Amino acid sequence: MVEDALGHDPLPADDDKTEATEVDGLTGESSPQETSEPDARAGWNSKIEYFLAQVGFSVGLGNVWRFPYLCHQNGGGAFLLLYILLMLLVGIPLFFLELAAGQAIRQGSIGVWKYISPRLSGIGYSSCVVCFFVALYYNVILAWSLFYLGNSFQHPLPWEKCPEEGNVTVKECSESSPTSYFWYRKALDITDSIDETGSFNTYIVCCLLAAWTVVCLGMFKGIKTSVKVMYFSSIFPYVVLFCFLIRGLLLDGAFQGIGFMFYPKLEIWADVQVWRQAATQVFFALGLGFGSIIAYSSYNPRNNNCHRDAFTVSFINFLTSVLATLVVFAVLGFRAKNKAMDNLSDLSKHFHEGLVPNNVMPLFNYSDPKSVALEDYRVWVKQYGSMVPGNLTDCDLEKEMQKGVEGTGLAFIAFTEAMTLLPGSPFWSALFFLMLLNLGLSTMFGTMEGILAPLSDRFKCLARNKTKLTIASCIIGFLLGLLFTQRCGNYFVMMFDDYSATLPLIIVVVFETFSVSWLYGADRFLNDIEGMLGWRPSVVYKYLWKYICLLAMLGLLGATTIRMFLSRPTYMSWNQEKASEENLEYPDWALAVLALLIIFATLPVPVGFIHAFLQKRNTQTSRDAENGHYRMVNTEETAMTDFSALEHRNGDAAPVS
Repeated sequence: MVEDALGHDPLPADDDKTEATEVDGLTGESSPQETSEPDARAGWNSKIEYFLAQVGFSVGLGNVWRFPYLCHQNGGGAFLLLYILLMLLVGIPLFFLELAAGQAIRQGSIGVWKYISPRLSGIGYSSCVVCFFVALYYNVILAWSLFYLGNSFQHPLPWEKCPEEGNVTVKECSESSPTSYFWYRKALDITDSIDETGSFNTYIVCCLLAAWTVVCLGMFKGIKTSVKVMYFSSIFPYVVLFCFLIRGLLLDGAFQGIGFMFYPKLEIWADVQVWRQAATQVFFALGLGFGSIIAYSSYNPRNNNCHRDAFTVSFINFLTSVLATLVVFAVLGFRAKNKAMDNLSDLSKHFHEGLVPNNVMPLFNYSDPKSVALEDYRVWVKQYGSMVPGNLTDCDLEKEMQKGVEGTGLAFIAFTEAMTLLPGSPFWSALFFLMLLNLGLSTMFGTMEGILAPLSDRFKCLARNKTKLTIASCIIGFLLGLLFTQRCGNYFVMMFDDYSATLPLIIVVVFETFSVSWLYGADRFLNDIEGMLGWRPSVVYKYLWKYICLLAMLGLLGATTIRMFLSRPTYMSWNQEKASEENLEYPDWALAVLALLIIFATLPVPVGFIHAFLQKRNTQTSRDAENGHYRMVNTEETAMTDFSALEHRNGDAAPVS
């Protein structure tokens, strides 16, 4: 088989039965495996494939609908500086740690953390559980994108105007907006609260089945097939973002929107909650703790420059967030300015009909709304608006841009409304939702790899039947995902998104950092990286891992936990009678579900610790002496060997601390 650009054989198919040689992740020593064993990792076909996989996983929907909102709400340019600072001090070092660990040991998250710290072997299992929780609701978002994509091939768009019943506009729509009505009533047919379950939404069920089918087809042969899809799913969103950016900059109000976004408010640096939000965004933007980074890097050759990869992928991720933010606020600026133009048009109509006293006539040319400066109009409205019939508003551009600019509200309400105002709106709508679909798909591939790779590495029977494992996982994911297709399903999506991953992932990364920097030893880990790369990374990483990163993650864990206990968790519901959103507190049974989700995701860590403790008590003294005790270590300790080789030597039992 021809070697690729990285000097590795192309990844074999799951059913290939050629004899494999397992390569030590650090020393390069090999041990022959029997032909009945599953294939050893052969590696990526090219470095491009690896980058597409890592970037595709880390760049997701949060870059488009979470980062712009945080940037705008938390100081604009000041938030960008804070984000860059935390990315350099915390994000990139931890990203580098996961890349190096996966590349060195050439195992998924279960195998990596089981070897580095047997007492904390549950870290890998917790990562798998969290990945599964995320996959359940994340694919529902893909189903929604599919639904909107299918409805985009209509002119006019179905969310452009309110429907009528007997020549009367539907009250719920007229009191809200066509886009809100379509989202809450047509797409979700949502209930008023999480307590009201309702029936299944047939259209969303079908879209969810289609979404899981696409994921299954892209994953059933492992990364060998998923990377082929990633050539499109990872690159296409950038093409769409650049198209939207060019189109958006030509829109009236675009530069005002971008100006509001980047206007720096340095006083926000004194707000602890802003630091918490920035750290959380860095954490989730890079995909730390999921195990997907480890899984993808485990397919790299031992001499791959993972240090450079950490900076490159992080830099691309940040630039993508900035690009998406430019696009979002250019379009939202246009949307807000358009609302202001509507007010000016009403004002011009009142003047022509003689409904406005002559003594309040403005100095600007109200007959040409586009020539009127927004600030001039706002000054006039504040002075004389109450003397004009009708409902003239202040037209605060910033307040208009704050309406529905986060999460699903941005994608399925605010952005869809802005696209109805563009010429050729069905084209732009189809392009936008196809972009969302591809962004989510590449992230789903990484999330599923964070489940399948560790389980296949840990359990040989699963490795021999990886195709069946993939199909079974997708079927289970679809069946459990039906929970989110009920009329109240959107509330469960918010519950899972806000609580099932956040706290458990932070706990996972805290233990990851602690196990590498203190139990295994930061100096020892740097020695291993030196043996792997041929050069030693800066000693700065030792202090970042041991102190800065660990303290930052503990601080984030504490702030997140305190915030959960200080105020009862709430969710945004849709009240059909009021035709508006409102915050409701989760009922007691929902809080119990939240607690169970968090406990279930973190339970493998203490269970793994107890298992290792009991196993240690039952082992012979000679075995205990051979493996050694974990303690604070120094640079003179021996480098780690390949975990699979260690298992081969000691049997299937895990090494004992």
